[in-house]
Amino acid sequence: MNLVLELANYIGIIAFAISGSMKAIKKGMDLLGVLVLGFSTALGGGITADLLLGKTPPTNLVYLPYPLTAFISSLFTFIFYKVFSNVNKPLLYADAIGLGAFASSGASLAYSVYPSPLLVVMIGTITAVGGGVIRDLLSNEIPLVLTREFYASAAIIGSFTFFILKYEGVNEEYTIFISFVITTLLRIVALRMKWELPKPLNN
Repeated sequence: MNLVLELANYIGIIAFAISGSMKAIKKGMDLLGVLVLGFSTALGGGITADLLLGKTPPTNLVYLPYPLTAFISSLFTFIFYKVFSNVNKPLLYADAIGLGAFASSGASLAYSVYPSPLLVVMIGTITAVGGGVIRDLLSNEIPLVLTREFYASAAIIGSFTFFILKYEGVNEEYTIFISFVITTLLRIVALRMKWELPKPLNN
């Protein structure tokens, strides 16, 4: 089961790095900009979560396979941008897998520090969507998770599911896996059904 989640983690890093790199290219950034946005999108949420929990140095900066995967994915996106721009739907599903993996791993880390529902949900969600927020801010845009789509909401629900199951004494591995599956499935269903949170009615 840990192998499945580790694979999901790498799928998420690759998908998020491609997402950030494509945004950088669309904004007319150079190679450095592409690498920075790709890295930030893929690993920025996890780095932020570690710092908030007082875990230094952050895992994403010392466990080299993660940053190397992000940089290599960003470089490939820079070189083969036209190819990646034509495979949008598979990338969205890969992104959903990464969202689930990051939310469950972030929630698990937070619970191990202090079993507070707010802490677990916040850290799980920040781990999952923080990189996308950093990407949009660096691109001078309002973060996408605050304006449309059922995205951060899936991470919130998945992280809260982790807390409830763990609090009730469910085995850690099963808890992580269930949280991962719920977050991923919610995001995929939201994509298919075009779910969005309500907005104020225009006057």
